Amino acid sequence: MADALSVIPASVLRNLSDKLYEKRKNAALDIEGIVKQLAAAGDHDKITAVINLLTTEFTYSPQANHRKGGLIGLAAATVGLTSEAAQHLEQIVPPVLNSFSDQDSRVRYYACEALYNIAKVVRGDFIVFFNQIFDALCKLSADSDANVQSAAHLLDRLVKDIVTESDQFSIEEFIPLLRERMNVLNPYVRQFLVGWITVLDSVPDIDMLGFLPDFLDGLFNMLSDSSHEIRQQADSALSEFLQEIKNSPSVDYGRMAEILVQRASSPDEFTRLTAITWINEFVKLGGDQLVPYYADILGAILPCISDKEEKIRVVARETNDELRAIKADPAEGFDIGSILSIARSELSSEWEATRIEALHWISTLLNRHRPEVLTYLDDIFDTLLKALSDSSDEVVLLVLEVHACIAKDPQHFRELVVFLVNKFRVDNSLLKKRGALIIRQLCVLLDAERVYRELSTILEGEADLDFACIMVQALNLILLTASELSGLRDLLKQSLVNPSGKDLFVCLYASWCHSPMAIISLCLLAQTYQHASSVIQSLVEEDINVKFLVQLDKLIRLLETPIFAYLRLQLLEPGRYIWLLKALYGLLMLLPQQSAAFKILRTRLKAVPSYSFNSEQLKRTSSGNPHSQMLNRMPSGQQITEDGDLNQDFSNLSLQNGINFASTLQLFEHMQRQHRMHSKSQSISRNSSISQSQELQRLDETRPTSQVPDVSRPPSRSTRRGPGQLQL
Repeated sequence: MADALSVIPASVLRNLSDKLYEKRKNAALDIEGIVKQLAAAGDHDKITAVINLLTTEFTYSPQANHRKGGLIGLAAATVGLTSEAAQHLEQIVPPVLNSFSDQDSRVRYYACEALYNIAKVVRGDFIVFFNQIFDALCKLSADSDANVQSAAHLLDRLVKDIVTESDQFSIEEFIPLLRERMNVLNPYVRQFLVGWITVLDSVPDIDMLGFLPDFLDGLFNMLSDSSHEIRQQADSALSEFLQEIKNSPSVDYGRMAEILVQRASSPDEFTRLTAITWINEFVKLGGDQLVPYYADILGAILPCISDKEEKIRVVARETNDELRAIKADPAEGFDIGSILSIARSELSSEWEATRIEALHWISTLLNRHRPEVLTYLDDIFDTLLKALSDSSDEVVLLVLEVHACIAKDPQHFRELVVFLVNKFRVDNSLLKKRGALIIRQLCVLLDAERVYRELSTILEGEADLDFACIMVQALNLILLTASELSGLRDLLKQSLVNPSGKDLFVCLYASWCHSPMAIISLCLLAQTYQHASSVIQSLVEEDINVKFLVQLDKLIRLLETPIFAYLRLQLLEPGRYIWLLKALYGLLMLLPQQSAAFKILRTRLKAVPSYSFNSEQLKRTSSGNPHSQMLNRMPSGQQITEDGDLNQDFSNLSLQNGINFASTLQLFEHMQRQHRMHSKSQSISRNSSISQSQELQRLDETRPTSQVPDVSRPPSRSTRRGPGQLQL
């Protein structure tokens, strides 16, 4: 310090700390001249002493004017050193940087001014302090004082110029600092950061693209900034990087894909659109690099397919189609389990479009990698089964397609049908609303006969008799009306002549016994008319209730549809199809005369011609009906078989084409006895409950009450009387 005092006059030091700027400026000029002389003489020891004096006595002084003088003095000393300033920068720059955090805004301003002048002198030698200067400028860009901000901007522009022309700048050392600052929310700092990213990216010798994963998330974070200008700057920077990616032969897609996946679920619409656009380009460009990230990408795409913004939906759908078109191999890192996990989770999405695409993915994987998918079946099967209750018909149809693909294996087919029956049992509304859709689609996707056989086998042993009856009626209605089951109906029509038809008839009969009307319908379809008549004759009073009559009404109306055209045409030969006629008359006798079904069936029977009867059959009754006695009068020792042919051996009538009709009738009667007993037990239970409630009510009414009425309370229901009634 003594050396410094010997070369710097006391008046100069005094003026350097003066409150007037002009005096400080003049003192700085004196110091510049002194340092210049010392530099010319090569006396660097004294120069060091001068710098130390300015640092310790001025820049670190508790008095603001001293600190201001010290900063301007250091800048003057640097100017005096000119080309030799580089060797003294270690002493000059740190105290200036320290002043950037001074409490006095004027001190911070002079620090910017001092560093600006220092940088102009040393230029490229200044780069060694770049990280510290960048960090200081980052903070000053958000300074509360406008003058300080303005000075910082000037310094920032100069530093950018120095960096762009320097070959000593280390991007590797700078990136960690940039990555740390990218999470700052201050808008001024964000503008500062984007500006630097853009400048550095414009330098040909600096590979910012290689470090893009380090600050990409920060740029995406700025897309949701409240400032339009910041959003625009961030978007512009991202667009430039995306273009560079398209033109670059080597890009680290993996790390960036992870960031994009997270940003695709951002609450900000613009951020989501930009992220999904990047993902779309990555899927096109990434190739094998993205295979391990397919599951994550799919998890980002599927929700966006149902986004409220149309632009996002369009890009997401395009990306989804491109991703699904890529035929990746598990050997290349394609994780089928992760893809299935994503698809399964998206099946619970509230958006229909997302659920549909998730099912398309499961279906695609089943078609391409069936063995591998089946190894994960336990993870997705329950979810797929629950999806059958989806509110969307399109989703249900796709779920059924997936199930049909899985159900090629007998074990899974059985599980599917058992689940369906259980689901229908628990949720009766599903059976009413979706039962026909589900069953018909299964019959299309799988073999209709196989589906009905399995359903019949399950329902045959159903413990819930009420449900079994409802389910059989639903299946019967589908069988009689669905165009998809025309082949099954054709097979049943051959039950008396075809072994396959016979086996199907016997299989269905076992469960169709739960519903009398279903059995009658099955017999009419299978042309086992004699057995149909026997079933009708076996009905007792308890069987003919409102539900039965409703089902009978449906059947009569179905008889007028094209499906039963063959049956109506058979009525042209009443002599051959005598049991058909008897069965139809039996149904007519069960219908109330006032009902529309009665009138429909009676009108149809009146149209039956009488010309095919023999003389015995043509004898009219007193009522004029040519068919009444014909039903019971046949030539002695002869009977009509199911198809109307005469058969002399009456004992063989109970066994035709291997069908033991006597046994089947016993099975039907046994099942109906169970239903009647079940109905009686339910009725007794209901009556018992009603009796108990009535008894409790009677006890309440007869319970003694207080002699003094409570006039503050309204009269109870038992004491109220209508108009004209006395109240005792």
